[in-house]
Amino acid sequence: MQEDLSIPLRPEPLRPGDLVALVAPAGPVAAGRAEAAARVLEGWGLRFRFGGHALGRDGLFSAPDADRLADLDDALRDPEVRGVVCLRGGYGTQRIVDRVDYAAVREDPKLIMGFSDITALHAALWCEARLPTIHGPTGASLSAGPAGDARRALMTDDPVTLRGEPSAGSATGILLGGNLAMLAANAGTSHQLDLRGAILLLEETNEAAYRVDRMLVQLRRSGSLAGVAGVAVGRFLPELPRRIIEEHFDVPVLFGLEVGHGRQQVAVGLGVPARLDAGAGTLTVQSPCRKK
Repeated sequence: MQEDLSIPLRPEPLRPGDLVALVAPAGPVAAGRAEAAARVLEGWGLRFRFGGHALGRDGLFSAPDADRLADLDDALRDPEVRGVVCLRGGYGTQRIVDRVDYAAVREDPKLIMGFSDITALHAALWCEARLPTIHGPTGASLSAGPAGDARRALMTDDPVTLRGEPSAGSATGILLGGNLAMLAANAGTSHQLDLRGAILLLEETNEAAYRVDRMLVQLRRSGSLAGVAGVAVGRFLPELPRRIIEEHFDVPVLFGLEVGHGRQQVAVGLGVPARLDAGAGTLTVQSPCRKK
């Protein structure tokens, strides 16, 4: 695939010596998991800095809304910071995304990685700034999963090909999406994704089949699914009957991708061109990074 030059805010890949901010815009993270993530980054030759409230706890969250927002904005505004890794999902990002400093994002784009609840931030950054991001491990899971894959996403401009379960059909488009619950929660807000011509990435955990169906119905009824070109299905834990998802779409659907809540959290770009070849069982995704 050729690089899509209509996406102007592609950040540069991280290089040894670059500074990465570790922030917690949602739930609290255990100090040991955060420190393990920092050691992984150091092993890649990167420097790290914890957000001022990243290791705190305030009920469901790592810190009050204003403090979590301040840590994120500090990272986005600091020209020395070249990457932002979210330490955990959980819940809480949606509470702060309306107040993020998107002007700073547009002025100085940098790589941002996370998944699950961080889908709220991915969607907001795309809607507000057209910034490609990385759907990949949070810091809390970085040391326990395939860290080399996250390294590729952060430190190279290489595309990635994921393999799933072959079916039928193909589609090309910008890859958008992430956690189903967060996408459903965005319906009717200013961060509802425009999926016309896009490939929709979906993953979820700890949701019963009827709740998954209810969220898909909500997306369909809100118009969120209008014009989607294809669907890339990552991990749903527990596993669902395929029909729960298939009956909501009349476009190619590729199942079995190692994306999301699972041991193999393959990191992929969001907001970048992708090709879904269900016949071959592959999803090929461009890097969110600018070509070197």
